[in-house]
Amino acid sequence: MAKVVGPKDGKLGFLGSIGARFMLNGDESGGRFSLVEHPMSAKALAAPLHKHAREDEYSYIISGRVGALLGDEVLEAGPGDLVFKPRDQWHTFWNAGDEPAYILEILSPAGFENFFEKLSDAGGVTGMAPEELMELCAEYELEINPDSVPGLVERFGLKFPGEPLSR
Repeated sequence: MAKVVGPKDGKLGFLGSIGARFMLNGDESGGRFSLVEHPMSAKALAAPLHKHAREDEYSYIISGRVGALLGDEVLEAGPGDLVFKPRDQWHTFWNAGDEPAYILEILSPAGFENFFEKLSDAGGVTGMAPEELMELCAEYELEINPDSVPGLVERFGLKFPGEPLSR
């Protein structure tokens, strides 16, 4: 079915560090992919180091500067750039600038958008008990390293958690 998603359409959520605007889910794409916009406050770390077993992520930068750690490689991307984060690779990303950043996140195949929705509905990473978060991660075959946060914050001059943003 054809669909137009306007700039204010889609359910809004907050993951505890970055926002999520749910634009297209797996039911609408036949399971092929989902599309989520992530608004990121200045210097916000999106997540601890983590890796996905089931999906690849593609981050298209709409505005701002986004840093990423992909394995051992550190890179920075700006408007119009696409960052590919393949499954089974440890990674994280952050707003590398002093202004808000917005990215479109394509998740392929679809399904991981449901993790974001459950996390947001539970109040984000700061609203869940650590054991609940680990159970949610296991459900989506997501490995996370919570102990990586202090080092990432210090190394890249970031903050975690971030602040909610909207369009």
